[in-house]
Amino acid sequence: MVAMVLAFLSPNRLWWLLLVPVIAIVYTGLSLRLRNPIGTRRLTRLLPVESAWKRHFSVVASLLSLAALVLAYAQPAAMVNVPKDRATIVIAIDVSASMAATDVTPTRIDAEKAAASSFVDLLPASFNLAVVSFAATANIVMAPSTDRGAAKRAIDSLQLQPSTAIGEGIYTSLQALKLAPPDPQHPDDPAPGAIVLLSDGSTNSGRPSAGAAQLAGQQGVPVYTIAYGTDNGYIIENGQRQRVPVNHAELANIAKASGGKQFAASSVSDLSAVYQTIAQDVGYVQEMSEITERLAGVALLFAIIAGLGVVSLAARWP
Repeated sequence: MVAMVLAFLSPNRLWWLLLVPVIAIVYTGLSLRLRNPIGTRRLTRLLPVESAWKRHFSVVASLLSLAALVLAYAQPAAMVNVPKDRATIVIAIDVSASMAATDVTPTRIDAEKAAASSFVDLLPASFNLAVVSFAATANIVMAPSTDRGAAKRAIDSLQLQPSTAIGEGIYTSLQALKLAPPDPQHPDDPAPGAIVLLSDGSTNSGRPSAGAAQLAGQQGVPVYTIAYGTDNGYIIENGQRQRVPVNHAELANIAKASGGKQFAASSVSDLSAVYQTIAQDVGYVQEMSEITERLAGVALLFAIIAGLGVVSLAARWP
């Protein structure tokens, strides 16, 4: 978790904050005078005793509003998430037969399709997306594009096949990245890329995943792996119950070798949370940015509260 860092572009304006304690001291002094019996009798007609808490509440809200306004006037800045200009993300999905396991409702593959479609909407609109599927072999289901509807249709069209070739899925994903259209303003600069790979099993076909992960790392393409499913998963094959536990070790090694990150998800909610984390990681960068409008909004909120308090008092005046 990133700590909140607050800076001010015009720190000399913070001197105005001294008004807050000065006004508070003056108000406190006036309030103490109201304890004088004579003074109390004179002001009772205007401010009934039972409304004292409303006066205090309104003053505190006003002081908080003033403090927030001064902070906004000093032009505060903080680290905020800013969408990256451009990038290409490849969603590589394991469509091996083990994805038919029902340890995740309704099945691993159906839950994955829904979560992957939601992930598409979490990324900046300027990002290119590609979809790769892999089982015994790997295929580019959709080349890099900003068409989110096409990406969702490509994900929804995936069909289960036998065997698992995670290495081939990575190699094919690297090929898909090369198909990304160039930036019109910087045609010679390749867009940064990343692979989000979801699998539930071990490589049993094609080239080893270790070599593919090393190549991705050499090309500066991190692979974010998601180990999806539980150790209790199983499928029925040829009338026999066959266990299909998740292989966390291989996916963790892929992430480490490529410079990416490894995640695990055993439910739909887990998978959605993982995708949200990855979307923030690959789609946004933290930059120091002015947040004056946020503190101005806080000041407005306290001003409204103070105003409501004053209106409430005024309604009791003779």
